[in-house]
Amino acid sequence: MIIINAKFQVQAQSVEQYETLVKDLVEASRNEAGNIGYEHFKATENENTYLMYEIWESQEAIESHNNSEHFQTFFSSVKPLLAGPSDIKVSLSKE
Repeated sequence: MIIINAKFQVQAQSVEQYETLVKDLVEASRNEAGNIGYEHFKATENENTYLMYEIWESQEAIESHNNSEHFQTFFSSVKPLLAGPSDIKVSLSKE
């Protein structure tokens, strides 16, 4: 399994638009082959910070996800809404 933790800092005036876009991404991603889990949270330390937690069966599943239309649409639409670069960490699990 491959686990991805992503952190996004959204511009205050763009939070509502971001939340709409991410909802569509999460729903579509959960239905992808190879997806084990896909969660999205609002951080407690900062009202404009969001966290994403993904679990994938394989690198191939992640690559398919990254090339999907919903993923490409999300990132091209969200980039201008972010206050800075995304913080993405990838971990491997032997389970």
